[in-house]
Formats: sequence, structure tokens, C-alpha cells
Amino acid sequence: MPEAWEKPYRDLLARVREARLLSSCMSLLEWDERTYMPHNGAAHRAEQLGLLAGMVHQKGTDPRIGELLDRSEEALRGMSADAAEVACVREVRRAYDRSRKLPQELVEEIARTRTLAESAWAGARAKSDFPAFRPWLEKIVGLKRREAEILAAGGDLYDALLDDYEPGETSAGLITLFAALRDELVPLVAAIQGSGRRPDTALLQRDFPVDRQERFGRAAAAAIGFDFQAGRLDVTTHPFCDRVGPGDTRITTRFDARLFGMALFGILHEAGHGLYEQGLPGEHFGSPLGSYVSMGIHESQSRLWENLVGRSEGFWRHFYPQAQATFPESLTGVSPADFFFAINDCRPSFIRVEADEATYNLHIIVRFELERALIAGELAPADVPGAWNERFRKYLWLTPPDDAHGCLQDVHWSCGLLGYFPTYTLGNLYASQLFERARKDLPNLQDGFARGEFGALKEWLGRNVYRHGARYRAVELVERVTGQPRSHRALMEHLRGKFGPLFGIR
Repeated sequence: MPEAWEKPYRDLLARVREARLLSSCMSLLEWDERTYMPHNGAAHRAEQLGLLAGMVHQKGTDPRIGELLDRSEEALRGMSADAAEVACVREVRRAYDRSRKLPQELVEEIARTRTLAESAWAGARAKSDFPAFRPWLEKIVGLKRREAEILAAGGDLYDALLDDYEPGETSAGLITLFAALRDELVPLVAAIQGSGRRPDTALLQRDFPVDRQERFGRAAAAAIGFDFQAGRLDVTTHPFCDRVGPGDTRITTRFDARLFGMALFGILHEAGHGLYEQGLPGEHFGSPLGSYVSMGIHESQSRLWENLVGRSEGFWRHFYPQAQATFPESLTGVSPADFFFAINDCRPSFIRVEADEATYNLHIIVRFELERALIAGELAPADVPGAWNERFRKYLWLTPPDDAHGCLQDVHWSCGLLGYFPTYTLGNLYASQLFERARKDLPNLQDGFARGEFGALKEWLGRNVYRHGARYRAVELVERVTGQPRSHRALMEHLRGKFGPLFGIR
């Protein structure tokens, strides 16, 4: 590294790391808020997080960072765009310029409001009481519209928010991509519903004691590679994963003693996020080289382990005997084939996080359309329940019985995460493409799963995804790894390949 810019570059990363360290303190407080904090602590926690958000914003927008960026960019001029240093400076510049546009008081107000709104959402969801949450949704949408107006500078408001989770992505691009997926997905779901075949899902709704569910779920997470010496599992209302820092990644789930799959697949989903976070280069913590690429890539890791691995035949050839031993009262006498069919049922349902692989993306399209309308001012927050139910009937042929099964089911809007939902479908697309490539590179992958061997896939992901940090943008990373442009093809081939034989359709 040339002497002329070695010091400015090091100084730049040191300042960026300071801001990230402070941000990690916020992560710890947010984790506590969603797991152990008493309900009445919300107002004080809102003040704490508002203060910290302002401090993080100050550090991240320090003019000295701008000066160091200018010097580093000048010194790096002419170097390959693939160089780690060039990518790092590019991403720091993107975050710096974005943050500099936002007033500190707005950043603090959003942090305070989202804490209070999330607390109000949890209470409203429990009672299916949208009117109780409505004022908070109105405030959140107003604040995010203000943020989008500042960032968009006359451009598309939704794109300005989407860019926070999926750098470089546009709603126009997603509309085209999702339409192509929907046009093949809807006929597939219709064919499945018309096949006449139905698994006995009642066998998953028996007595499954929570303490044994937790033990089984922890064992599954550990088997696929989640390091409990560098992480932990806790209970929350809406599952999430949070990396506090190197050596400390928290995952969560929720339990129902009468449902087998909810907690387990939630654990596998969050453990997938956790594997990504634990696999990022710890020595680069605080810099883009030690950070995830995008939420679409992050969701690709959770969806890959939850569905492509966790709902696969090989996975259950290994784990089903253990499941029967753990829950003998409920699973003794249930054949592996009947169990496998039940956990891979496909039918429209109300709750996104419990949806099957095929109908899941229809849930996302509902949310994508609604939040775009909210940010554009075309949909008033007060009208969300009606608009939700209308789109649900359109895409999933169901009418939610109440708002807890409808527009109140997700935590995202209470947290201000408008623009996040599309990343789930992007995650499904990326996961399918990555897994297709992994199967070519790692022959007999399912046989390995059947022996309880998941390390080869984890190592493959480490080499091809984790180690790069945010060096490449999502679309470029997927194309580099798979040799194919982004497409819905691999996902549809996976869905047809799984559900075709199960439901007797072509």
C-alpha cells in the first residue's frame, strides 16, 4: 500500500469503526427492548436510543470523514474497482453522503418514535386493535416520508428508502422482476390447490412441549454451524437476528406448544442470518469489508437454511429420528413421508412467517404494493386494513379474520422499516441461485445432510459470500458466484421440483 495514502485510509476506517462501535451499543439496547425489557421501560428506552442515534449520526457525518474520503479517493484513482480498498471507500462514501443529507433532529426523532411505536404495535397486535396503533403508524409514515423527500431530492421517494436496504435497487426494477415471478407462481399455486392432494397437517398441531422444542431447535442450529459460544437464542414477539459485534450474535424465536414448525423454522431462519454475521471477517468490523452486502443477500442466507436445507429430504433423514425421540407422544407412528409432506404443505395462509415456500412471495407482493402507496401518499395509514384485505383476496384468495392476522402481524412498519419487505423475495431468488450453484460444486449435498454434515455448505458460503463483506453489490456478487444474472428461474425450478412430485403436478 503506497505511503502517500496509507495513513488517510487507516484514519478513515478508524473513524468509521468508532461510529459502528457506538451503533453496536444501540443494537444491544434494541435487542434488550425486544426480549427482556419491561413494557413500562419503553419511554425511557426511546430517549436512550434517540440520544445514541444522534451521537452515531454526529460521528458518521463528521466533516473530517469527508476530508479523509477525498484524500483516499484521489490516491486510489486508477486502481481496479475490484480492489478491496476501492470498494471500502466506495461504500463509506455512499453511507457518508446519505447520512449528511439527514438532519440530526430527524434521525433522533425516528429512533425515539420507532421504540414507542413498536411497543404500541405489540399491544395492538395482541388485541387485534388497529385503531390503537394507527396514530403511531401515521407518525412513522410521516417521518419516513420526510426522510425520503430529503434523500430523493426530487426522485422516487420509495427508491430512497429501498436504497438503505438494497443499495442501487429501484422499485421499477423490482416491479418487473416480481411480475415475472408472479406470472409463473400464481399458476403453480393454483395447480397445487387443484391437485386434490393434501397432507395431514394436523400431525404438526399436537403436543410439543416448549422446553423440548427449544432443546431440539438449539441442536439443529448448532448442527448447521451456529456458534453458541459467539451467540445466544432468546424469545421475542417477532423473531430477529442482531449482531452486536464480533463474537456476539443474538438470534430469537417464538414458541407455540401446539405447533411443531413455527419455532424450529424460525430458529433455522434466524440462525441463517447468524451464520452470515458470524462468518463476516471480524478483523474488518466497522468497515464495509466486515459488513453484509444488502438485506437481500442477508435474507438469502436465512431463507436458504430455513427452506432449501431445513425443509429438504436430506435434512429430515437425519433429524426426523431425533424429532421422534424428542416428541414420542406426538410423532411415534408418523411416517417420515407423511411428516415430510406435512412440513412442505402448500396452501394460501394468513401469516407470512408461517407461509410455505410457494405462497410466501405473494405475501411480499402485498406488502410491497402497500408500502409504496403509503410513501407516495396514495394510501392513508387509516385505510391500511381495508387495502390490506383487498390485496390479500386478490393475491392469496383469503380475507383475514382480524387485523392480527392481517396488517398488524409484522413488526416492520412500527420500526420504520419501510422499503425492507422486498428484500425477502430478493432473498428467495438469491438463495435459490446460490444453492443451485452450491449443489453443482458440492455433489451429493443431500446425502451429506442425511449424515448430519452441513459444514461443507457453510464453508462454501463462507468462501463465496461471507468473506467478501460488502466488497460487491448484491447483483454483482450473485452473478460472480453463480455465473448467471439475477433471475426468478432457479426459484421456480426449485418450487416445481419440490411441489410437483408431492402434489402430483407437472
